[in-house]
Amino acid sequence: MSLIIEQDCINCDVCEPECPNGAISQGESIYEINPDLCTECVGHHDLPQCVEVCPVDCISKDPSHVEDKTSLYQKYLKLTQL
Repeated sequence: MSLIIEQDCINCDVCEPECPNGAISQGESIYEINPDLCTECVGHHDLPQCVEVCPVDCISKDPSHVEDKTSLYQKYLKLTQL
């Protein structure tokens, strides 16, 4: 499943540059993750980099966008055209 940034986000700007897929952008009030681009860093890293750097632990799995590792890897392949 893709990830979601919760309302606890403090807009610290550390997650956006860490996303290898460009899935994170500034929303109206907090950062947002585009589920069409989020692969939880599958194919790039062992762990989601946004979660690793978030100082307030406000990034979690998005129950509205359930995907398994295979689906995330297929999305990674499509996004990187490998």
